[in-house]
Amino acid sequence: MAESGTKALKSGVWYTISNLLVKSTILITTPIFTRLLTKIDYGNYNNYVSWQNIILIIVTLNLEASLISAKFDYKDKFKEYVLSILVLSTISVGAWAVVANIAMVPLSGFLGIAPVYINMMLLYCACYSSVNVFQVSERFHYKYKSAVLIALLVAFGTAAVSVFLVLSMENRLYARTLGGILPTVIIGIILYVIIARQGKKVDTSMWAYALKVCIPYVPHLLSLTVLNSMDRVMITRICGADDNALYSVAYNCGAMVTILMTSMNTAFSPWLGDNLHIKNYRDTRRVSKYYILAFCYLALGIMLLAPEVLLIMGGNQYLEAKYVMTPVAMGCVCQFLYTMYVNIEQYEKKTVGMAFASAGAALLNLALNAIFIPLFGYVAAAYTTLAGFLFLLIVHMLLVKKLGYSEVYDTKLVIMTGLIMMAFTVGINFLYMNNVIRYAVILIYIVLTLVIAIRNKGTLQGLLNKVIKRG
Repeated sequence: MAESGTKALKSGVWYTISNLLVKSTILITTPIFTRLLTKIDYGNYNNYVSWQNIILIIVTLNLEASLISAKFDYKDKFKEYVLSILVLSTISVGAWAVVANIAMVPLSGFLGIAPVYINMMLLYCACYSSVNVFQVSERFHYKYKSAVLIALLVAFGTAAVSVFLVLSMENRLYARTLGGILPTVIIGIILYVIIARQGKKVDTSMWAYALKVCIPYVPHLLSLTVLNSMDRVMITRICGADDNALYSVAYNCGAMVTILMTSMNTAFSPWLGDNLHIKNYRDTRRVSKYYILAFCYLALGIMLLAPEVLLIMGGNQYLEAKYVMTPVAMGCVCQFLYTMYVNIEQYEKKTVGMAFASAGAALLNLALNAIFIPLFGYVAAAYTTLAGFLFLLIVHMLLVKKLGYSEVYDTKLVIMTGLIMMAFTVGINFLYMNNVIRYAVILIYIVLTLVIAIRNKGTLQGLLNKVIKRG
C-alpha cells in the first residue's frame, strides 16, 4: 500500500497542477468572451452549455463510472472492457441522434436552441465520451502523464480555437459554440483509434455489467447536472439572457472551488478504492481528515478573493453578481464532502440509492427555483443550489452508514466542518460590504498560510520529492 499511496500522491499533485492549468484557460478566456460577446450572446451560450451538460449524461450513459469496480472485476481484460463500453456509448449517442433529428422541431423549441447547435452538441457528446473513457481508465492505473497531456490539449486547444473563431467570424455565438467542440472532436477521434487498437475486440457480454452499474448512476448524474445547470435555464426563461449572463459569470467564478475538488478526487478515489479493497479503514479515516481540512481551508481563500476574481473575469458590468459567489462556493464544499461518500457507493456498485438521492435533490432545486427566482431574482438560484447539495450530503452520509462503512470517515469532523464553513459563508458575505475589513482578513489568511507552510516545510518537501522523483 505504500507504493499505491506514493502513486496516488504523485498523480494527485500532477492532476492538481493540470486542473489549475486547464481552469486557467477559463480564467484567461472568460474576460475575453465577456467583453467580445454581448450579454445576450453570453447568456445564450451558457444556456447551450447547460443543456449540453444534461444531454451528455443521457446519451453517453456515463459508462466510465463502472471503471472503479471493473478495475478489479476485469483485471486481466481491462483494455478490452474499456473498448467495449466505449462502443456501447457510441451506439447510444447514435441512436439518440436519430431520434433527435426526427423530432428536431419540437426539441429545438423546448430547448430554445437552433437545430444546428443541437447536432453540434451530439457530435461533441460522441467524441467527449472517448476522451473521458481514456482519461478515467488511465487515472485508475495512476498513469497521470497521458491523462494530464490530453486534458491540457483539450483545454488549451478549445481556448485558442474559440478565441480565434470569435475574433474572425461575424456570428460570434456560433463561433464560440464551434470553438468549444472542435478540439474535443479531433482529439476524441484520435483516442478512439488508440482505444480500439489497445482493446482489440468488443465483448458485448461486458455491456450488461456496465449497464447494471451505470443505469442507476445515470439518474444520479443527470439529477446532479440538473442541480448544477437548470438554474441557468430557468433564469434565462424567467429573468432573461442578460440576468443569466450575470449569474453565469459569477457562478463560474464561485465554482473555481471545483478545481480543487476535481483535482483532489482524481487522486483520492483510486487510492480509496485500493484501501477499501483490503479493508484498510484506519488509513482512510486518518488521511481523509487532512484531506477535508486542506480542501476547506483553500476554499475559504477563494471565497475571500471572490469579488476581485469577478471583477477580472467580467469587469464592472458583472460586479453586481458578487453575492452569488459565496453560496456557490459553499455548494461546492458540500459537493466535495458528499463525493467522498459517493466514491464508496461506486466501489460497492450500490448506485440505486445514489439515483434516488440525486433525483430528490434535483426536484427540490427545481421547486425552490420556481418559487424564489421570480421573487428574488437570479441570486436566489445560488442558494437553492446550495440547499440541493446540502440535502445530498446528508443523504449520502446515511447511505454509506447503511452500507456498513461508518468507520471509513470521521462523521463528527465532517458535520462540524460543514457547520463552520456555513458560518464562514455568511460572514464572508458581510465582508463584501466592507473591503477594509475583508483585506485585513485576507492578510491574516496569507500570514497563517505562510506559518503553516513554514512549520510543515520538511513534510511538504518530502512529499514534493516523492512526486517529482522519477516523475
